[in-house]
Amino acid sequence: MDANILHQILEIAFQKKVSDLHFEVDNPPFFRGRGQLIRAKMPKLTPADTEFIAARVMEHNGRQLSSDLKECDASYSLPSGGRFRVSIFRQKGHYGIVMRVIPPVIGTIEDLNLPAVLREIAQAPNGLILVTGPTGNGKSTSLASMLRHLNENFSYNIITIEDPIEFLFTSQKSCIIQREIGIDTESFGSALKAALRMDPDVIMVGEMRDKETIDACIKAAETGHLVLSTLHTQGAVSTINRIIGHFPPEAQEIVRQRLADILVATVSLRLIKDKSGESVLPVVEIMRATTTIQACIREGRLDEIEKHIENGASQYQMQSLDMHLLQLYRQDMITIEDAKRLTHSMDFERKLMFDN
Repeated sequence: MDANILHQILEIAFQKKVSDLHFEVDNPPFFRGRGQLIRAKMPKLTPADTEFIAARVMEHNGRQLSSDLKECDASYSLPSGGRFRVSIFRQKGHYGIVMRVIPPVIGTIEDLNLPAVLREIAQAPNGLILVTGPTGNGKSTSLASMLRHLNENFSYNIITIEDPIEFLFTSQKSCIIQREIGIDTESFGSALKAALRMDPDVIMVGEMRDKETIDACIKAAETGHLVLSTLHTQGAVSTINRIIGHFPPEAQEIVRQRLADILVATVSLRLIKDKSGESVLPVVEIMRATTTIQACIREGRLDEIEKHIENGASQYQMQSLDMHLLQLYRQDMITIEDAKRLTHSMDFERKLMFDN
């Protein structure tokens, strides 16, 4: 393995529009395309190959590959402009690398087939917007499209705190400052504290990973800023539970009150194959913090939230995962088999019969 071969592999990833590349010892490189892992027709990688890739990535980030490194996140870019988010880890004593392809252009909300109401949600004057979903289901891309909308239409000071920086923004109407953990700042918590002294209108935090970051995001929203962030959760209810669960039991009631006061919306994403099988579509649950849902959060009545999402569909442009699946099925964009595989609802069959 050398830099030319590595760059050839990465260029192929862009040409084939794959989402991820996997480099592991005793396997050839793998590409993930349309949700499936595809084995490259190449020799198996040796420990020296993966160590070279890991060292190359670390060098690109101004760091050295040390023998005590167990895992880290970084970024990598090609001379042609292609960018990747990189996860380096150890497995069976060797280095492994997974590289997520970052699209070269930040898509608009329309380009990404996301609901148009996300423009309205992103324009909230303050509060907390959370974009959630499993890994690899479009959280970062969707968040970037919302920031693009703000950048093109509003004169804001936008500060992003990321690990690593993924999409590169050029300031347009807004001024955008992008800070990377480990290079520009030590941690999400310290960067958030500093951000409050940088005259922000909007703060984007790449991920709310721990109690300190969650508390700092809530405080920033409480002080009149718009905060956007992500969580690895599968829906509005699990998102609220995850946030509250980071705090000790004696603090959870006050956290519910604080969260109810500042939450603007949760946007939960899953990806599904379209009917052709050639591309994927986002399936989106949207919960907006209406007064009814605020009361559910304050009083711990989270089991009622999905019902209120569905009841608020027409007035507030909210939608449950099942509602969006049914819509895509009605539009003949997905198969019913794929829809059933994605939903966790026991009522989906009944909703499907009622819908027909």
